[in-house]
Amino acid sequence: MRPSFIFKGLALSALTVAALSGASYFGLDSALADVGKPTEGALYLQEGVTDNANDLRSLHNIVMWIITAIVVLVTALLLYIMVRFNKKANPVPSRTSHNTLLEVVWTAAPVAIVLFLIAVATKPLYNQDVIPDDVTMTVKVVGNQWNWTYVYPDHGDFDFTSSMLSKEDAAAKGVPYLLAADEALVVPAGQKIRVLVTASDVIHAFAMPSFAVKIDAVPGRINETWFKVDRVGTYYGQCSEICGREHAFMPIEIRVVPEDEFIAWVKTRNPEYAQAPASNQDAALVPAVTGGN
Repeated sequence: MRPSFIFKGLALSALTVAALSGASYFGLDSALADVGKPTEGALYLQEGVTDNANDLRSLHNIVMWIITAIVVLVTALLLYIMVRFNKKANPVPSRTSHNTLLEVVWTAAPVAIVLFLIAVATKPLYNQDVIPDDVTMTVKVVGNQWNWTYVYPDHGDFDFTSSMLSKEDAAAKGVPYLLAADEALVVPAGQKIRVLVTASDVIHAFAMPSFAVKIDAVPGRINETWFKVDRVGTYYGQCSEICGREHAFMPIEIRVVPEDEFIAWVKTRNPEYAQAPASNQDAALVPAVTGGN
């Protein structure tokens, strides 16, 4: 391969990284991918609607710049060595076996990069993993072959099953096929939601890209995650663990609504909750004690 091809490839990669990172920094990435759902032919990550998603996006940008710089540096060194020290240009090879400064640099530089990555990655990874003490409500998600069951323990423990819409039904409703479900997980905006995730049969994975949420649903075990979304809207995800024949047909639809609309929705789904005293209903949206992580 000629060096000119290599340089062109490196230049194109660097420009791509710069363009994507710049789009994210200036808020232009909404043109690259729709909010809450994937876009055919789009580049980059879905726009985040949680603080965790935005923090992980920034971490992604930092890591991309670092690995691009490493690739460019290593490739440049290889090209320099091939040109400067080939048999024709250097018929008498050097017998140098040690260089203290060089050895210190190529040891210290990787250590410094790793320490820097630890420093910038610790906070977003910690915030994603640890459940806040002031979560407002809890929902339970159960993965089944091949649908999801959602349980609302703080609102009378009612539940329902969510399955993918058929192509005809999705077209009739004007919603994306393979992503839209007949029943959405409905949550209030601006509230910290704790999600308990398990499965009834095989391993599934509950994933919502716009929230930066992805966690395995394991039979006999309860995993947990959380999110807080301020922007009202509908968001789509999918099962992200191969779980059998119809793995591709397990969409996740989450509808984020204003608090009063959420309370009204709960009353329609659980008549017993609607008949409860107003003080009990309000208590369902106050910070709950999680009992640890």
